[in-house]
Parts: sequence; structure tokens; C-alpha cells
Amino acid sequence: MSAICWDQWFFEAARAMALQGTEILFYPTVIGSEPQDQSLDSRDHWKRVMQGHAGTNLVPLVASNRIGKEVIETEHGNSEITFYGNSFIAGPTGEIIAAADDKHEVVLVAQFDLDKIKSQRHCWGILRLAPGAI
Repeated sequence: MSAICWDQWFFEAARAMALQGTEILFYPTVIGSEPQDQSLDSRDHWKRVMQGHAGTNLVPLVASNRIGKEVIETEHGNSEITFYGNSFIAGPTGEIIAAADDKHEVVLVAQFDLDKIKSQRHCWGILRLAPGAI
């Protein structure tokens, strides 16, 4: 199942997808510098949050992100964003399995034994609901 860009910041979206049986979380994103403040750098925070989605739900995660720079003309002048790149694939405990840099377009590939991961998730009891929940 896939969420998009801004959904990446909300743990509820990842949990909802996992509770619905998602085997791999996909997050296509376009994150980079902040046009209003070029000194802000959320790249490492972005990666940790995404890794957390994988780890807290015991579900592999694919995070794709653009590279390069984009300039948009606005009524207030030009707005510039430099995309972070750093796409990655995280395993079910949040560990980085494959990663890209911030300069090159690459294709990342990883294999997962989804039956084994499902079994581990059940053993951990991560997605069990308490009696009477919902």
C-alpha cells in the first residue's frame, strides 16, 4: 500500500496501512530544502521517521525521493528547492537495506521473505488489538 509525500510525517497512516494487511509500505516523496528557509535541513529527520514506520509496524518500507533543483516563479519572486534524494529501502525493523545518494538517479532493489516477516510480526504481537478495541 502507498501513502504520498506529506503522509510520511504521520505514524497513524503507516499503522492504518499495516492494520489493513500491507506487506510493504511505499512512500513516494518530494522532500528537500525549505524555500522559506534554506538553512532548514530535515533529511535525517525524514529518514528516521520513515525507518520508524517500518520498525514500529514490522513492515519493510520503500522511500523514493527526487534529486536535483527546481525553481518556480511565484508572485513573490523565485522559489527554489533542492531535493534531498537519499531514497532507501528499510527492512521490517527499520534497518537500511539499500540506499541512494543525493546526486544520482538509481534503482534500488531488495528481496524480502514476506511469509517470514508476517510470522515474525505475529510472534511479536505488534498489530494485535486489545479485546474490545475499535
